[in-house]
Amino acid sequence: MTHRGQIDGVTPLVDMRDICISFGGVQAVDHVSVDLFPGEVVGLLGHNGAGKSTLIKVLSGAYQADTGEILINGEKADIRTPRDARRYNIETIYQTLALADNLDAASNLFLGRELVTPLGFVDDDRMEAETRKILKRLNPNFQKFHAPVKALSGGQRQSVAIARAVYFNARILIMDEPTAALGVKETQMVGELIEQLKAEGIGIFLISHDIRDVMALCDRVSVMKNGKLVGTVRVGDVTEDDILGMIILGKQPAAPFQ
Repeated sequence: MTHRGQIDGVTPLVDMRDICISFGGVQAVDHVSVDLFPGEVVGLLGHNGAGKSTLIKVLSGAYQADTGEILINGEKADIRTPRDARRYNIETIYQTLALADNLDAASNLFLGRELVTPLGFVDDDRMEAETRKILKRLNPNFQKFHAPVKALSGGQRQSVAIARAVYFNARILIMDEPTAALGVKETQMVGELIEQLKAEGIGIFLISHDIRDVMALCDRVSVMKNGKLVGTVRVGDVTEDDILGMIILGKQPAAPFQ
């Protein structure tokens, strides 16, 4: 399999090499290597239990690999906790979004990292101004700045979660089923958010079960089955059926690997 970095001389944002992790004698991830470049979306696909979530939890610091290494921007990284991952500008946006339902967008954006005035008071005005600035960049149609986030649509909630990650300098985003339970219009909004993040050079690992989503949003797809990597393909080189064959049969398509 050819990695892009060997083709065009670009250093990957993330290079996970030969990752292995087992639980109670079961090999959840078995010698898997994947990479991610600036401004790229790589989909991670596979049945439940294929190992994709476990692999990505190694990157997010939730699990530690038994063997293998992670390089961030070409340098060996030591990621043992989620805090370590944040130090490497890796942020995870979970399907549940982990937002405080009763608080507005600005309060969620700065939750636990509130801006304060020189006298030590919470600076609500500045937090709102910063929230307006970043959401205008990511989602120009966002209007409900004073509503509790539980009153927002799924796509708007996703905007707040993404804005929080990007405001605090995420360069590598892990998105777990970002369009699950969203309607067509909301899914389109998330697609537009992802395009904006790509334009800013952010790299995204996208975990999804929806092949149409992956075909629409991803540049490359890495498919896992039974803990092993079936292969990594460029989305433009394959069909939905090719990817289904990789997921279900563990069969590599005839298209050239990238």
